[in-house]
Amino acid sequence: MGEWSFLSSLLDAVQEHSPMVGRFWLVVMLIFRILILATVGSDVFEDEQEEFACNTLQPGCRQVCYDQAFPISHYRFWVFHIVVLSAPALLFVMYAMHQGGKLRQAEAGGPGGPPRLQPSQRNRHVRTFYLVNVALRILAESGFLVGQGLLYGFHVASRFVCQHWPCPHTVDCFVSRPTEKTIFILFYFTVGVVSTLLSLVELAHLLAKDRCRGDEATKPPAASYEQQENWSNQAHEKAHFLPQGNGGAPGPACKGPEPRAQSPSCHKRAGG
Repeated sequence: MGEWSFLSSLLDAVQEHSPMVGRFWLVVMLIFRILILATVGSDVFEDEQEEFACNTLQPGCRQVCYDQAFPISHYRFWVFHIVVLSAPALLFVMYAMHQGGKLRQAEAGGPGGPPRLQPSQRNRHVRTFYLVNVALRILAESGFLVGQGLLYGFHVASRFVCQHWPCPHTVDCFVSRPTEKTIFILFYFTVGVVSTLLSLVELAHLLAKDRCRGDEATKPPAASYEQQENWSNQAHEKAHFLPQGNGGAPGPACKGPEPRAQSPSCHKRAGG
C-alpha cells in the first residue's frame, strides 16, 4: 500500500491550487478509484490467471488461451491508468513548489537576487500550468476509457473458446466469477466517465475565470476613497485661490477697506 499512500499525498498537494470542481475530482480519484481498486479490485482480479481453467491438459494451452482472452490484466491496466493520471499532477506540484521556493528566496534576499517575475506573473504561470495539467488529465481519461472498451468491452463471458497453438483442438476455457467482474468493470467505467465530466467542467471553469481576469486587467483601476478626497480638496483649494472678476482683476472680496465717511457734526467742529 506504500504506492497508494504516495499517490494520495501527491493528489492532496494538488488541491491547494484546485477550484471546488477539482476537489470533487480528487474525492472521486481517492475514494472511488484508488481505495476501491486497492481493496475490492485486488480481491476480484488477483486470482484470474490461476482460476482460468481449460478442458485440456496440453502444456502451454491454458497460458496461451489466457493471453488471448486477456491481453493485459484488468487490475494492472487500471493501476497503470492511475499512474498516468497522477503524472501531470506530479509535474504541476514540482513546478508550483519550484516557483514558490524561488519567490520565498527572492523575498528573503537570498543569493538568487531579485525575482525576474513579479508574484502576479508567477501566479499566472502557475495557473497556466494547472490548466495544462487538467487538459492532459482529460486526454488520459478519454484514452483509457476508449482503451478499456476496445480491450475488454463491458461484459466478461463465463466461457472462452480458444483455437490457438499448442492447443490440440478447440478448447473451452472458463473464467472465475464472471458476473462479479462484469459489475466491477461497469462500475469502474462509470467512475471514469464521471471523472472525465468533472475534468471538463473544471477546464471550462478555469478558462472562464482567466477570461474574467483578462477583462478586469484591461479596465482602468478605480480611484480609491482617499484619492477622491484628495482630488476634491485640491479642486476646492484651487477655486478658493483663483482670482475672480474680469481680466484677472481682484473681485470685491479682494478690495481693501473703504474709508469711513465723516459725519456733519465733525465738519462743523472743524469749521468752528
